[in-house]
Amino acid sequence: MTNPVAIVRALVSTVILYGIAVGTGAGGMALAAERLVRPGLDNLAAAVASAKSGDRLVIAAGHHHGSIVLDRPLTLIGQIGAVIDGDGAGSVIRITSPGVSVRGLGVTGSGLSLKDMDAGIFIDRGGKGAVVEGNSLRNNLFGVYLYGSDRALVRDNDIVGRNDLRVNERGNGISLWNAPGAQVINNRVSQGRDGIFVNTSKRNRFIGNTFRDVRIAVHYMYANQSEVSDNISIGNHVGFALMYSRGLTVRGNISRNDRDHGILLNFTNSSTVTGNWVDGGGGKCVFIYNSSKNRFFGNRFEGCPIGVHFTAGSERNDIYDNAFIGNRTQVKYVGSRMLDWSHDGRGNYWSDNPAFDLNGDGIADAVYRPNNLVDHVVWRHPRAKLLLNSPAMQILRFAQNQFPALLPGGVIDSASLMTLPEGSPGNAAGEMQLGKGHGHDN
Repeated sequence: MTNPVAIVRALVSTVILYGIAVGTGAGGMALAAERLVRPGLDNLAAAVASAKSGDRLVIAAGHHHGSIVLDRPLTLIGQIGAVIDGDGAGSVIRITSPGVSVRGLGVTGSGLSLKDMDAGIFIDRGGKGAVVEGNSLRNNLFGVYLYGSDRALVRDNDIVGRNDLRVNERGNGISLWNAPGAQVINNRVSQGRDGIFVNTSKRNRFIGNTFRDVRIAVHYMYANQSEVSDNISIGNHVGFALMYSRGLTVRGNISRNDRDHGILLNFTNSSTVTGNWVDGGGGKCVFIYNSSKNRFFGNRFEGCPIGVHFTAGSERNDIYDNAFIGNRTQVKYVGSRMLDWSHDGRGNYWSDNPAFDLNGDGIADAVYRPNNLVDHVVWRHPRAKLLLNSPAMQILRFAQNQFPALLPGGVIDSASLMTLPEGSPGNAAGEMQLGKGHGHDN
């Protein structure tokens, strides 16, 4: 027969053990607490110093004084109007521990030391998996700096840099050094030096960010196997400068009215560039320098003085299904090799191609040559532009048409398209793909 006393004792023991389990976290730590931090000279520093791992600090509206170091897993959540001010010294928030989140805060007033990498939010090597989300960062040298931290997430922040300094004295909106697996998503960056600057990193994802009034929207060096997608660069010096890297996916980005280059590839190899739209650049839609084994397809390059400047050993690239529209010079190729920009019977669309399509297959009946003898003369002797309509230039054009061997090298398109490729940015399908939801200027 079951002993009633034993049953009662067992039930009491179960309740006690359950209470201990609920009242403690992993490793026997007390459960995380949520604490409200009110404005005051030392209130924030004291709250951080006394917080336990896993605590949530709710930062009340008002002015709080930094600088602070988050050296254990903590979550900082700002109420509307909460601002942390570094008072011009060092980094305002420094993250040195895994498992830290900083959300919904105004962050301002970092120091101005480039050597010390003063930032609004600085994520050190120990800050693995840090989350920086929904913050407003202003008047800092660097906005967010990822220094050796793995798998950090920087998302949906407004970052406005310092334009009161000379360009070489400014920091970047978001900087990454050796930050593998970092994701930078849906941020809005303006002023300062570069929007995103990444050096010596890999497996990063830069997606859906918008950049204005910076030198280079995305500046990429020695960073491999990464993605740059659906970003917008408006009115900057350069849109997307991708340098000394390989294995990149550059997809669905928009460069509008950037001064020098929309997309620049310098020693960038084995990458895919697709679905991008460069519109109205002041210099070159695309500059490809010493970059090989890349695939360019489905892009739109429009309204630039030069559509593509292609030089310095940039060969073994596949370039097809792109649209070159209204560029003053469609292609500038300084080289002696013959390059055919077509792939599997499909070339590119050229707005100035006068060819016919008598059989109606969508492919031009004649080979298109975007640069001829006259172009080469003008590139080498710019003053020859004064003679573009002269009889001498007309004779050169006629001679090349009759004797193509006069110019043995250059770019040709043996299967140029008569209409815009389906899904090209800017037509019905492409506009839905790229323009919708971006909020870019008309």
